[in-house]
Amino acid sequence: MVGASPGQLVFLLVAGLVAGAINAIAGGGSLLVFPALLAVGLNPLAANVTNSIAQWPGYVGIVVGNRRELREQRRRIVLTCIMAALGSVVGCILLLVLPGSVFDTVVPALVILASIVMALGPYLKRWIGTPDPDAPDRTAWLLPAVFLAGVYGGYFGGALGVILISVLSLLANDSLVRLNALKGLLSLVAATVTVIIFALRAPVDWTAVAILAPTTLVGGYLGARVARRMPDAVLRWFVVVLGLAVGVYLILT
Repeated sequence: MVGASPGQLVFLLVAGLVAGAINAIAGGGSLLVFPALLAVGLNPLAANVTNSIAQWPGYVGIVVGNRRELREQRRRIVLTCIMAALGSVVGCILLLVLPGSVFDTVVPALVILASIVMALGPYLKRWIGTPDPDAPDRTAWLLPAVFLAGVYGGYFGGALGVILISVLSLLANDSLVRLNALKGLLSLVAATVTVIIFALRAPVDWTAVAILAPTTLVGGYLGARVARRMPDAVLRWFVVVLGLAVGVYLILT
C-alpha cells in the first residue's frame, strides 16, 4: 500500500462500504475487498489476512444495527458463539500451516453447497420435520455445524455469512431476520479471533486496514437496517444468488 494512488485509495473506500452492507444483508462482502486488495498490489496471503482484519468493524456495525433482533436469543447466542470462536482458532492455525492449494480446491465447493442448502432450506425443514414454529433448535447438529463454519471463517472468511445463514436457517427455528442478526454476531466473533491471531503472526497491511475499517463499519450498520425490512423470502433468495455468484467467482479465479 506504500505509494498507492488517490484512485486506489478511493477504490478501497468504496469496496469497504459496499462489502460492509452486503455482509449485513447476506454475507460474502469480503470477497469484494479481497480482489480489491490484490488489485492495489498486495500478495494473496497479505490480502487475505488484511481483509479479515478490515472486516471486523463492519461486523460491529451489523451487531449494533441488529441489537433488537438479538434479544431473547441468549442461550442460542452463548452456545453458538463459543463454537464459532473455537472453530475460528482452528481455521487461523490451518491458514498459517497449510499450502494455499488446499483453499483453491475446497472453498468454492463449500460456498456453492451452502447456497444450495439455503435455497432448499424450507423443503429440507419439512422433510426433516418441524412440529411447530416454536420447536427447539436442533442443537446437536447446529453446534458442530457452527464450529465447522468457524473453521472456514478463520481460514478464509469470504462468504462466511452465506455459510452461517444457511446453517442457521436449517437447524435453528426462528425468523430469518432474527437468524440473520445472529449470523452477524457469529461473524463478529470469528473476526475477533482472526484479528487477535493474525495481528500477531501474519503479514497485515495496516494502512489498508485503516482505509477499509471505517467504511465497513458504516456499510455494516446501514446494511443491517436494510436487512431488517426485507421479507424472509427476499432475504433468502438474495443470499442464494449472491452465494452462487461467489462460488463461481472462486472457481474462475
